Amino acid sequence: MTNSAPTILAHLHEVEAERRKRSTAPGLHERVVLVKAYQQRRFSHTYADLLNSARYGSASRFFLNELYGPSDFTRRDAQFARVVPALVKLFPSEIVSTVATLAELHALSESLDTRMGEHVDEGVDLNGASYIRAWQQTAHPEARERQIALTLDVAERLDRFTRRPLLRNSLRLMRGPARAAGLAELQHFLETGFDTFRAMQGAQDFVSIVRTRERALASALFGASATSTEGAGMADALARLP
Repeated sequence: MTNSAPTILAHLHEVEAERRKRSTAPGLHERVVLVKAYQQRRFSHTYADLLNSARYGSASRFFLNELYGPSDFTRRDAQFARVVPALVKLFPSEIVSTVATLAELHALSESLDTRMGEHVDEGVDLNGASYIRAWQQTAHPEARERQIALTLDVAERLDRFTRRPLLRNSLRLMRGPARAAGLAELQHFLETGFDTFRAMQGAQDFVSIVRTRERALASALFGASATSTEGAGMADALARLP
């Protein structure tokens, strides 16, 4: 087992700890689901132009479904944790490193989502103002910046893979062993990401757009007035949300 395996497992254990916390706190699981669903709508709002773009639509939908959706990945993560030793033996080091980045992003996002859920009123649908309030009460701007950086890192890694045809061939050859080792879902994620980014014929502009919009959004949400629903700061933040 390489050094990456304990790191990946540690992040998966963090995710499981967040789920346990949500299951024991009354109503917290439901509130986190609301947060995740709203964040998926937020992504669709922020990137409506890219989602409708012939060039960037597939990559945008890939991120929307894989990183921003409210899906419950409990069973998948539990299966994944059992096969991490096989992962680090079967997959090339570049792939393993990317999976470690994904695991860190997963753990960080789940932690932030839990904190957000703790600041959402039970039984109330989220809107722009209540989302901003929960965001500001959660705080942790350094963690938000890390979340953006990890998301961009995943995109840049997938883009680099498209310039490695031998790596794509290796992925294709690993379908059988990956399925046998219980890694079929990870294999599908990697192949889909590879093919999606290759179809863009260069992801530099895509990554730049995501970087600019996500940092602008975070700045606007942190900068909005926490005590008033009016004012230029609040108007700017609300305009960036669905």
